[in-house]
Amino acid sequence: MNTRGDFWSEATGFKIAPKHFSDIVATAADIALVLDQSGMIQDVIANPLNMTLGKFDHWKGRDIRLFLTVDSKPKIEKQLARLLEGEASSVDGIEINHRDNADWEFPVRYTMHKANDENLILMLGRDLRPVAELQQRLVNAQLALEKDYENHRDFETRFRVLMDATRDAFVLVDVHSGRISEANTLASEMLGAETDALNGLLVAQEFISKSSKDLVAMLVEGSSDTDGKPIIVGTKRLGNEVVLYPTLFRAGGTKTLLCRLEKAGSSEAVATELVGTLLAMFRNGADGIAITDSQGVIRSANESFLNLCDVGQLSEVRGHSLADFFVRGGVDLKVMMENASRSGKMRNYSTRISTAFGSKLPVEISVTKLNAPTDSGFAFSIRDTSRLEVIREPSAAIVSADGQPSNEAVENVVGLVGSAPLKEILAATTDVIEKMCIEAAISLTNNNRVAAAEMLGLSRQSLYVKLRKYDLLARSEDS
Repeated sequence: MNTRGDFWSEATGFKIAPKHFSDIVATAADIALVLDQSGMIQDVIANPLNMTLGKFDHWKGRDIRLFLTVDSKPKIEKQLARLLEGEASSVDGIEINHRDNADWEFPVRYTMHKANDENLILMLGRDLRPVAELQQRLVNAQLALEKDYENHRDFETRFRVLMDATRDAFVLVDVHSGRISEANTLASEMLGAETDALNGLLVAQEFISKSSKDLVAMLVEGSSDTDGKPIIVGTKRLGNEVVLYPTLFRAGGTKTLLCRLEKAGSSEAVATELVGTLLAMFRNGADGIAITDSQGVIRSANESFLNLCDVGQLSEVRGHSLADFFVRGGVDLKVMMENASRSGKMRNYSTRISTAFGSKLPVEISVTKLNAPTDSGFAFSIRDTSRLEVIREPSAAIVSADGQPSNEAVENVVGLVGSAPLKEILAATTDVIEKMCIEAAISLTNNNRVAAAEMLGLSRQSLYVKLRKYDLLARSEDS
C-alpha cells in the first residue's frame, strides 16, 4: 500500500491548485530555492512562521555558491551533478552551511526535487539551528556532568586522604537517620570494628550512654553548647570510655554531625576540658577580664568588664587602648605592663577607671604576662573595690613599696601614742607616709619620675623637692 499517495496524475490532473502550491511549499519548508542547472537562484521562498531567518530577496538571480561556506560548495555541486544524471533520489538530503552578511552562518538540510521544467530544480530546506542548539546544549550538559564527576572524585579523594592522615578520630553521623556515614581509620580502631563495617550502622548501637536521652539528640544539643561541654560515652565492642566532641553542619539540605573521638582521661581530653572550663570562667566570671596585645590594645573582654565600663557591646572597646578607661590613662597602663613584663605578673594594683558616662570607679587590677609564639600580650583581671572602700580603716591606706598594707608602719604609729602630743605624732607620721608613697611611686614606675609625679598628683618640680627632702634623689638615680 502506498501511504504517500499521488497528488496528481495524467488521468486526474492536479489535486492541488497551482495558486496554492507556493503557500504550501513556504509553510512545509523553512526555506525553498528554485535553481537552474548552473546553480543560479531563480526564486527563493522563506517560511513566514520562522522569523529568525529574515529575508532572502537579494539572493534572486545570483549563484547559490556565493551564499555557501567553503566546505559546503563541493557538497552542492556533487548533489546537483548526481541529480541531473539521475543518480540521486529526491529524498536524499544534504546538510550545508549558508553564509550571509559576512559573519552570519546557519545550517540547512536540503532535499532536491526535479521540476516539470527539466532546467529547474526545487530545493526544500529545513533550518538546523534549533537542532544544532539542542545538540550544543546536550554537549555542554555532558561536559558539565563530566566536570562535576571529576570534581566529585577530586573532593572525595581529598576527603579520604584528609580523614586518614589526620591525627584525630572522626565519625560522621547523619542526623535524620542516626547512622554513621563515614569513619576514619583511627575511629574504627577506637570502636573495634572495620571502617567499611561501621558505615551505615546506627551510632546508638556503637556507644553506651549514661543518659536516658537519645544519643543523636545529645550530640545535637552538645554541638550547640557555647561552653563546648564534651559527651562521655562507652564503646560497646571494646568497653572503654571515649569523649565525643560534636559539630553540627548542613550540606545539601542534610544535617550531619562531625564527632571527634578521644579516649577518656587522655591529655588531649583533659586539655580540651580545661579550655572549656577556662572559657566558661572568662565569659561568666565575676571580675572584669580584658585581654590586650603587647601595646595594651584590647583584643577581647568579658561581660563583667563591659559592665564595669558601662559599655553596651564588645565592638565598642575592641581595638581601643585599655589606657582610655583609666583615670590616669597611660601612666597606669605603663606601670602595670612594665612590672608584669619583668616578673610575669603583678597583683592588686589600685587605681580608678572612668566609665563611658564619666563615672570614676575604684578598682584593683592583677596583670599576667601572656607569652605566645607569635604575639605576646597581657591579661588584666579587674575587681570593683568601691564597696571595700566604705568599710576599710584609715590605716589600710598606708602601703609599702610593693603595694601591700604595711602592718609595721601602723604599729609604729600606734606605739607613739602617749609618748608625744598628737600634733607631733601627726607631723611625724605625715612625713613617714609621704616618704613611703613617694618610694612606692618611684618603685612602681621603675624610676620614671614624670610618671611618678603624675601618679602622685604632683608637679615634676614638687617631686624633686620632696626627693631631696627625704634623701631619695641619689637613691633613685642609683636604682
